[in-house]
Amino acid sequence: MGQKTHPLGFRLALTQSHHAIWFAPSNLYSEQLQIDERMRNCIKEYIRKYVRSAFSNGGITRVEIQRKTDLIHVVIYTGFPALLVENENRDIEPLRRELQVALGPVNDQLRVSLAQIDNPYAEAAILAAYIASQLEDRVPFRRAMKEIIQLASKKGGVKGIKVQIAGRLNGAEIARVEWAREGRVPLQTLRAHIDYSHCPAQTIYGVLGIKVWTFQESSS
Repeated sequence: MGQKTHPLGFRLALTQSHHAIWFAPSNLYSEQLQIDERMRNCIKEYIRKYVRSAFSNGGITRVEIQRKTDLIHVVIYTGFPALLVENENRDIEPLRRELQVALGPVNDQLRVSLAQIDNPYAEAAILAAYIASQLEDRVPFRRAMKEIIQLASKKGGVKGIKVQIAGRLNGAEIARVEWAREGRVPLQTLRAHIDYSHCPAQTIYGVLGIKVWTFQESSS
């Protein structure tokens, strides 16, 4: 059997950076890790309750958590920041309050900010969430894959994209895996800027697993 590795972890310190930027002693590491997970889950729950969008993840590509001496800074990278703000003043105070509750009795100051992605249709997380929303609306999987490939190629300007869907496709009795690719996706090239994301789609026939790889450009 082939040996698989995560495309993003494979490229850490080359073309990818960590999503949690902090240091903790060994006796506090697990606690800090659990707090980070609670904050990420809180953001997902907030999006599920309040964000009305075709994208199941609210257009969020990643959540970066930075810790300093007495400050926790949460940076939300999104392609559509208007979905997360309450008004034209870009007020994200409701989300900050939700995160403060999730943190519990923590003395550190909490700061939440949004960072806009310049090219959202080249981000694998947004494309995977879009396919998931299409499949949950009972769109045929081949049409959904073709549409997302065209969207990434024309609007995203990616050099290559690969989409894989696994499960009971179109309600078939036997689960299978289907994939489509356009352009180059050099997964073995470390300096290739590969973006990867996976997302589940909850359909009436069961859960479908979606994986998306995009090749944007090579690092110099």
